Amino acid sequence: MSNQTLTIIIPVYNEVTTIWLVLESLKALVLVQSLQKEIVVIDDGSQDGTANLVQDFIQANPDTIILYSRHQINRGKGAAIRTGIQQATGEYIVIQDADLEYDPEEINILLEPVLKGRADVVYGSRFMGGRAHRVLFYWHSVGNKFLTFLSNMFTDLNLTDMETGYKLFRREVLQNMRLQENGFGFEPEVTAKMARIPNIRVYEVGISYYGRTYEQGKKISWQDGCWAIWCIIKYGLLRK
Repeated sequence: MSNQTLTIIIPVYNEVTTIWLVLESLKALVLVQSLQKEIVVIDDGSQDGTANLVQDFIQANPDTIILYSRHQINRGKGAAIRTGIQQATGEYIVIQDADLEYDPEEINILLEPVLKGRADVVYGSRFMGGRAHRVLFYWHSVGNKFLTFLSNMFTDLNLTDMETGYKLFRREVLQNMRLQENGFGFEPEVTAKMARIPNIRVYEVGISYYGRTYEQGKKISWQDGCWAIWCIIKYGLLRK
């Protein structure tokens, strides 16, 4: 039996239609090697009833370890993740989006290279492997691949999906970083700073992707893509 713990950070903003389902899925998730779960929900200033739903779930499930914090104003995904990193106590940290675009059952796939002692960081790639993908948004996929290509140029990594929401780290890797991006710039920033850690071992695994339409609540925009380009260049050149 393992006494190690995985911290699952959920940054959430106005996800009243999905957050209960995400928490139910994580509660039911049985981790490999009997790892324990610590769920850290960071509500980034939701105004749609998300906060009440999370608190109701916590009260209804006292046997599940769920830490809840709330930003009084919307600060962005990166800011919410930073708050979660500060609170994490598990040996490993994974980021779980609250919109059900990623399947919590596949967290075990990300854990495998780390638990085998081969990896310090594992990215879940939507562009490798034979798992299910919803067919959506051609130009989004082109943009994601371009951002990954540009990021790889600066980091000298050969990732296929830098922008993936599914990233798993040994806790000390994240807690020793000085992260500062508040929004979706978190992805290129954390990738650039992680890649500069001496002897860091990075793996990718194929994952499913159940993408949402904008009508269903997808939040990322072309402006976020432009900011990601700026972040790739900024953190690729800035060695701090």
